[in-house]
Amino acid sequence: MTRNQGIKDSILDLVGQTPLVKLQRVTKDLKGSYFAKLEAFNPGLSQKDRIALHIVENAEKKGILTKGATIVETTSGNTGYSLAMIGLVKGYKCILAVSDKSSQDKIDLLKTMGAEVHVCPANVPADDPRSYYEVAKRIHLETPNSVYINQYFNELNSEAHYKTTGPEIWKQTEGKITHLVVASGTGGTISGTGQYLKEQNPNIKILGVDAIGSVLKKYHETGELDLNEVSPYKIEGLGKNLIPTATNFDVIDIYEKVSDKEAAFAARDIVQQEGIFCGYTCGAVLQATKQYNAQNYFTEDSFVVLIFPDHGSRYMNKIYNAKWMKIQGFID
Repeated sequence: MTRNQGIKDSILDLVGQTPLVKLQRVTKDLKGSYFAKLEAFNPGLSQKDRIALHIVENAEKKGILTKGATIVETTSGNTGYSLAMIGLVKGYKCILAVSDKSSQDKIDLLKTMGAEVHVCPANVPADDPRSYYEVAKRIHLETPNSVYINQYFNELNSEAHYKTTGPEIWKQTEGKITHLVVASGTGGTISGTGQYLKEQNPNIKILGVDAIGSVLKKYHETGELDLNEVSPYKIEGLGKNLIPTATNFDVIDIYEKVSDKEAAFAARDIVQQEGIFCGYTCGAVLQATKQYNAQNYFTEDSFVVLIFPDHGSRYMNKIYNAKWMKIQGFID
């Protein structure tokens, strides 16, 4: 497969067709073979470029989004960056409601890309007027000629991955994939990619990654939204305190929860052992893979694909900052 060769009309033509790289060291003690889908190779450095572009272009085709309009969204940072980038290219203003759990690096990047940023408390209920969900809704209602992307409840979120990420992985692995390990936040990536792959081979297992402090794993197992599961955690773009309709739980075989500390160290291991400068959630995906292996989900014949969602440069003030790691109690 040739990746993005030749002259492009704009940076948006570089979205998708990300590489698949064999992991050599961080998985050497695990059964099977492991491959990372490096979504940081998107121009906005994350998998969110895929959904942002798909949703925006769909809105344009329907006449909902026109020149000079304002894009409004709820984001932990990556979707916001993708939308801000697209807005700059296409001529849209961008207003973002961001969780205060988002790294300062992400917030600074959003402002640099011309977005208006409203930082909202992370540790409040989803229906609290201060939550980034409710703030985005209010901004949309108060802003003339605005479009609310609403990634958590937008079916186009998973459709973007069904049309791009799933087919790419199937082609790159020549249909050999047996397991897919994916971080579950809005659920678009795991649902769309998982659906496509299961349509090609129903025996492929879709393994979700959730955070300790999130409701997704228990909801998947019981169908119950248990708010007693909710507690503060540090990983961005993973887990939820509500149930996103963008998640198709029927596609997902099982969930595994990971801790902030183990995910942070796993990300740092990926950098040191593989030379892949990855984000916090990538560490969560690797940590969950190790936990799945410990529970004998894999055999020596397993062909496991891990989706690494974003780039490490967005976490310089978090997991790659010794002071932050000490404040969290992760290192002495």
